[in-house]
Amino acid sequence: QVQLVESGGGLVQPGESLRLSCAASGNIFRIDGMGWYRQAPGKQRELVATITNGGTTNHVDSVRGRFTISRDNAKNTVYLQMNSLKPEDTAVYYCNALVTSSSLVRGSYWGQGTQVTVSS
Repeated sequence: QVQLVESGGGLVQPGESLRLSCAASGNIFRIDGMGWYRQAPGKQRELVATITNGGTTNHVDSVRGRFTISRDNAKNTVYLQMNSLKPEDTAVYYCNALVTSSSLVRGSYWGQGTQVTVSS
């Protein structure tokens, strides 16, 4: 079993910052790609940013320059630093990880989601 637990969401005003964390635990042999997605009310879940095991990152255009994804492989944790937040960033944010278990079974795992609300 593999679990992903997110934290760091909350209510902030436009222009403020938040840092999301997602820690993976359980029967882990290796974690490859990790990423953050978000889902706003009435919309489909969308990609926000990804990071490879080696640290190569990709951010979608709508957040590039404001959000930064990073990871600590020793802690099996991925972060999303969100600066200059806008009301349109309001969503439930989910982390995702491609995990190979100790029994060498590879799977995609999701966290439970954390709410980010940007409002004045």
